[in-house]
Amino acid sequence: MEVKVGIQHINRELVVDTDETAAQVIDAYKSALEADGLITLTDSKGGTTLVRAATIAYLDLGKEQTRRVGFGDI
Repeated sequence: MEVKVGIQHINRELVVDTDETAAQVIDAYKSALEADGLITLTDSKGGTTLVRAATIAYLDLGKEQTRRVGFGDI
């Protein structure tokens, strides 16, 4: 799933391709907001992205999809 993170006062958005579900991302964001801490997103290649939850303007949660097989979309 592709997660786009809009950060306050920054013109570009941060894009993370993660294996987490939308519900997991939402729960992580809510927990980070309550604790005034960082949201941690792990991408599909094992990299980690940390963003201070209070600076997030929006989260755009892309469509959850299964793995693609072959050279085209089926």
